[in-house]
Amino acid sequence: MKPPLVYDVLVLGAGAAGLMCARVAGGRGHSVGVIEQARRPAEKIRISGGGRCNFTNLHTTPANFLSRNPHFCKSALSGFTQHDFIALVEKHRIAYHEKTRGQLFCDDSSQQIIDMLLDECGAAGVTLHLGTKISSIAKGEDGFRVLTDRGEMRCRSLVVATGGPSIPKMGSSGFGYKVAEQFGLKIVLPRAGLVPLTFDEALLARSKELAGVSVETVIACNGATFDEAMLFTHRGLSGPAILQISSYWRDGDAIQIDMVPGTDVFAALKEMRRDHPRQELTTGLARLLPARLAQWIAEAGAGGAARMADMSDRHLQAVAALVNGWEVTPRGTEGYRTAEVTIGGVDTAELSSKTFEARSVPGLFFIGEVIDVTGHLGGFNFQWAWSSGFAAGQNV
Repeated sequence: MKPPLVYDVLVLGAGAAGLMCARVAGGRGHSVGVIEQARRPAEKIRISGGGRCNFTNLHTTPANFLSRNPHFCKSALSGFTQHDFIALVEKHRIAYHEKTRGQLFCDDSSQQIIDMLLDECGAAGVTLHLGTKISSIAKGEDGFRVLTDRGEMRCRSLVVATGGPSIPKMGSSGFGYKVAEQFGLKIVLPRAGLVPLTFDEALLARSKELAGVSVETVIACNGATFDEAMLFTHRGLSGPAILQISSYWRDGDAIQIDMVPGTDVFAALKEMRRDHPRQELTTGLARLLPARLAQWIAEAGAGGAARMADMSDRHLQAVAALVNGWEVTPRGTEGYRTAEVTIGGVDTAELSSKTFEARSVPGLFFIGEVIDVTGHLGGFNFQWAWSSGFAAGQNV
């Protein structure tokens, strides 16, 4: 048997958080190994942002994150900010642009961010073990022993950066939760986040002709509100507004959707009735909404394309309610298959918010998506990876 490989620090997972942590720890003079089961590192970075990687957001604050403990993320986010990551990007001369709402993307390719992280890790002497599967982890008096299909590795500090089970085709899984449970750490029940919502069969049958229609909305659920685009799909609803609200939605909850935000549709319809009494309702609604959606609302709210002159205030109010306050109860979500992130994970009460070390297991750290901290859509989850990885890298 070959002798074990011995490191100061072993990082499990070569994603955004893991590579950041490895880079920082290696830069402090530690010997660092990274174990990744996939054959290529950072697969989620590669596919992100349509292949251009929405690597951070200019407006990142703790308010952009969900957690049972909303204060947990503050220390890490202030210790390594979006501006710190932007400085790293600029150091590597990667051209980038702001798309909307502070979202920063590479001008060229997400591979540039991966190459930047790998270059930084290489300069810090980090060793990557790709295509390597872990069979067991054990803790002894002198640190941790990790058995893999390529032999045994040992370390003083072990960092779990394996993410959550979102987008399993990228190789993600709940492995990090198993490690946490092995060492007695509590888990906040994981669920899919930033994910499309689905309709039941009855609503899907009534709305299937709307697939592909997009509209600007204000969407609310459980105290959260987002004003972004919504897209009708063959399964239900998607688009940025839906992905955002999905993180706050729970089974059985209704969501409220205003499809013409800033406009009093009832007042607008009354004005149309006064000025254009011979006009069809569908024609009037098409001034406010995409044509297919206008037709659908007219049929659902007034039983067909009635003339404006034939409609009472009660009819107009019913139509306006569907536009300004459509309340719909999704059947569910599309699940981890299409979820951009996982909500829940290792309970933050088990970890130090400054170091990310487990309070009850010295030398064991958890960072990134595996923790119960989840960002909004728009580069915030990558910033959490950079910030939490940096914090742990400074303290391993």
